[in-house]
Amino acid sequence: MTETVWQEHINHLNRLNVPRIDRNRQSVPKEGTKEYVRINPIAAKLGRDLNFFGDVHTLNDIFQRGMRLSNNGPCYGWRPKPDAPYRWVTYQHVYERAANFGSGLILDGVTPGQDTLIGLYSQNRIGWSITEQACNRFSFVLVPLYDTLGPDACKFIINQADINTTVCDTEKRAKLLLDQSADMPGLKRIVVMGTISEELMAEATGKNVKLMQYREVEKMGSQDRQPDVLPKKDDLCTVCYTSGTTGNPKGAMLTHWNVTANVGGVLTMLHRDAPIQSQTHFSYLPLAHIYERYAQALVLAHGGRIGYSQGDIKLISDDIKALRPSIMPLVPRVMNRMHDRILLGVSQKGKLKSKVFHYAYKKKLALLMRGNTRNDTKWDKVFRPVREMFGGNISFLTTGSAPTTEEVKNFFRVVLGATLLEGYGQTETTAVITLGLPGDLSPGHVGSVIPTVEMKLVDVPDMNYFAKDGKGEICSRGSTIFIGYLKDEAKTKETFDEDGWMHSGDIGQWLPNGQLKIIDRKKHIFKLQQGEYVAPEKIETIYQKSEMVAQIFVHGDSLQSFCVAIVVPDEEMLLRHAKAKGLPQDFAQLCKSSAVKEMILNDIQRVGKTSGLNSFEQAKDIFLCSELFSLENGLLTPTMKSKRPVLKEHFKEQIAAMYNIKK
Repeated sequence: MTETVWQEHINHLNRLNVPRIDRNRQSVPKEGTKEYVRINPIAAKLGRDLNFFGDVHTLNDIFQRGMRLSNNGPCYGWRPKPDAPYRWVTYQHVYERAANFGSGLILDGVTPGQDTLIGLYSQNRIGWSITEQACNRFSFVLVPLYDTLGPDACKFIINQADINTTVCDTEKRAKLLLDQSADMPGLKRIVVMGTISEELMAEATGKNVKLMQYREVEKMGSQDRQPDVLPKKDDLCTVCYTSGTTGNPKGAMLTHWNVTANVGGVLTMLHRDAPIQSQTHFSYLPLAHIYERYAQALVLAHGGRIGYSQGDIKLISDDIKALRPSIMPLVPRVMNRMHDRILLGVSQKGKLKSKVFHYAYKKKLALLMRGNTRNDTKWDKVFRPVREMFGGNISFLTTGSAPTTEEVKNFFRVVLGATLLEGYGQTETTAVITLGLPGDLSPGHVGSVIPTVEMKLVDVPDMNYFAKDGKGEICSRGSTIFIGYLKDEAKTKETFDEDGWMHSGDIGQWLPNGQLKIIDRKKHIFKLQQGEYVAPEKIETIYQKSEMVAQIFVHGDSLQSFCVAIVVPDEEMLLRHAKAKGLPQDFAQLCKSSAVKEMILNDIQRVGKTSGLNSFEQAKDIFLCSELFSLENGLLTPTMKSKRPVLKEHFKEQIAAMYNIKK
């Protein structure tokens, strides 16, 4: 199977006459434009609208392609219990169950086609994916819901999207919807993957909502299979709601072609370095977000297999060891925590082993910088325990959603001996629109624009960024860009200009070799009293280089002349420091210590100065908080970004105290 997949990919690229991308020329000006538009060199030669992915136009096509290339191999896997090995089901098994489930819904009165939006309220599991494939087979539009949106947001989505059928994984989630059903008059049917108690069934009946068991729907469909209603390339495949920092979530409408064009464009850009041989993907990031959905489409397109975590963060390490994945998507918060934990573990093994580890790291890093990405050098013996933490088989990693330091990225490349690519994109761009090239370890960028998208930078005069200087707001247009927000014309018009360019709100800079660098954020800036503009997210990224910082929120006020910050210290690092100083091992008490506060303030200011922050950008005071910002306490979005207005309100007293503002 491996040779077949590999050869098919190579043959397709050869037929298209796809060039390799020169690392010194990773994007080029688009001919015939005066707007500083740049495109991928492949698109410059072959055209941006070329189908780089062969005869594949929809997510149903992707799944069928994977089924053929895998020779009906294993598709999805799970662990029945914590200590059990992974069990697998084949592509054909999933496809048949998807047909049965979709048929059962139709027999119960659900209309196939684009007018039906199906809610899906579940953690990652096989039932999630079977439901998705059923939607892809009968042209339903999938609308994921998730806990961190909160009950009010879920209610808003179900009402706005006119969802009459929602699939839930557990009785608990079904009850959460039933409790609000009086405010969701359109919700008529809830399908539950697990068992349903008589009490809940009676409650649903009393509220005029039909409660059905998933397997019963499948059984009904298996007895009277309905004809497929396959989607067309420009049909919607999903409405992916994004939870912003304020207001109701926005439903980004994504088409089948948005996803498949993106997958094809990325594979073509990676060329013969694409990780398309038999791959095992570890699924632990939420499928409700486009990052994980996209990653799975990439794997399924080539007949790979996907193993699900058990959904318990405490069991993720065991799941990884049992699965032995070869592909794993990462996000910066996960990477930073892993990086710190690994180094802490090394330091606790004694001076000699710590010295050996860091010496081996230095030598392997030097090899990496010369282009050696192998994991079988003599130095890799030192890193074997770390590789085993990841199952011992990782070959390809991706990261995105927020900035990652070069130190952390190179750390994973060194100790795992794996290719790690950083990309940039948003839900509205169907995940990736720029991506680094394999083997390109140059720092400070997010790669080149993919072949299916064109990009330009637009002037932001208030921030002194101008396109003529290669700086400005990142705008994109192309096959992978969403078509608008569901039933929200005002927000759609805010996002697209009259020429169809999608405005991201991020500030970018073109580097001399055509790579894109993210340098600022248009919306999250404030002006200090003396007139200086400050970008807090840039400062936060720099301050998180301090080993004492787990999380940080930088705030400024136009009536003040300096910045302040809320800092959640890294608990393990702080306790370790306290132990060396003979201080109490009480994290909450340490966070109240003025001496600890001064130590951390001095450290982040040192890091800031080293990283080139101006004096007015440095925090002049901090407040130490012992509770992490989280989804549960409402201080983070589901994509793990800080809810800045919420944080400002939550810590208003502490901020006022730091500014000596009288209440």
